[in-house]
Amino acid sequence: MENWNKTICKHRTLKGGIFLYQQEKKVTWLELFYDLIFVAAVATTTHVLLHVKDGIVPAHDLVKFVLMFVPVWWAWVGQTLFINRFGQDLLHHRLLLVTEMAFVLIMTASLSVDFDAYYYSFALGYLGLRVLTALQYLIARAREREPNRRAVAHYLGTRFWLGISFSASSLLFDPPVRYILLYTGIVIDMIIPILGRRLLKRMPAHTSHLLERFGLFTIILFGESIVSTLTVLKPNTGDWYSIGYSFAAFVLILTMWWPYFERTEHRADKTISSAGQAVIYGHLALLLSLSMTAASIKLFYLYEINYLFGLTFLFSSALMYLASMELVFSRYLARTRIGVACWQPWLSASLLIVAYVILFVWQVPAIVLLLVLSGVLAVGGFGGRRTSALEIQFVE
Repeated sequence: MENWNKTICKHRTLKGGIFLYQQEKKVTWLELFYDLIFVAAVATTTHVLLHVKDGIVPAHDLVKFVLMFVPVWWAWVGQTLFINRFGQDLLHHRLLLVTEMAFVLIMTASLSVDFDAYYYSFALGYLGLRVLTALQYLIARAREREPNRRAVAHYLGTRFWLGISFSASSLLFDPPVRYILLYTGIVIDMIIPILGRRLLKRMPAHTSHLLERFGLFTIILFGESIVSTLTVLKPNTGDWYSIGYSFAAFVLILTMWWPYFERTEHRADKTISSAGQAVIYGHLALLLSLSMTAASIKLFYLYEINYLFGLTFLFSSALMYLASMELVFSRYLARTRIGVACWQPWLSASLLIVAYVILFVWQVPAIVLLLVLSGVLAVGGFGGRRTSALEIQFVE
């Protein structure tokens, strides 16, 4: 099932840079099937942003959206990173992944605005995923003979239990203590790879596989925006405003999609080896911003929201998207900034702020907001040149 191709990759050791022949890991069909289950989870969490009261989305719903999104994202990240380093097309790997899918379904079915009522089933789904991931690392440790691979599997397979224990203890308490313990455990989980970064660099992530996996998850979020666009498209009624609004929303989605996947496919230097943490943690903000954008498309058209709130919400998501995309690819476009001019991200951010101030003072229809934002994003996204093989920068 796994397609392997040999390619020259860089690998940093404790003594300096050396060249290794490392096999390039490809995404499997089982991973793609695994992602399908998360489509419903993403759609459910994004729906929380559509609860409008007095023209705005209340602050507690914004917080609830983030608190629901983070466990979903981290559960997906946990399995993705295991497969990236240790995944093989073996029977026990397939069975464990299929079992995890059952826990994803339980967790997804428990996502609701009324979070307290479904907390125990949600916790069961999330903890089941994390326990299985930790067990997979321990199984890998037992099977591995290479010292660095064995050390990485041991570190992650043992340390993750600390976060799991904190999150599991939340089942014994009532709100708000249960949520403090749940998210303390999640934060501990997220910090453990950062604390072990030096060790993880001995067994660097497969860069091409990592970028491809996160790109596929990002596609799910772009799909949410497309769905939001289709909900307002009504060509049969002769409502030309809805058609125009849908077109403007599609242009916005395109100007966000283009620079991300241009960097992923053509500009990022995939021969650079690292722990991949900029990609991992940078995508949290990037995916949150895409969910916010998808919600914004619906909010402006289907709900009577306050203009200033909608403007701020939409432009904040765009600014978050630009900043997180810069963080995600900083490692792979650094050195000479291959394929992207240094000034483009700063110009986009500056124009975004200027446009926000102008539109804050001069109120315009929602369709104009989308088109203006699209133009600003296009400045930073449609430019530069693609990476050539001769321009690869080697890690020192």
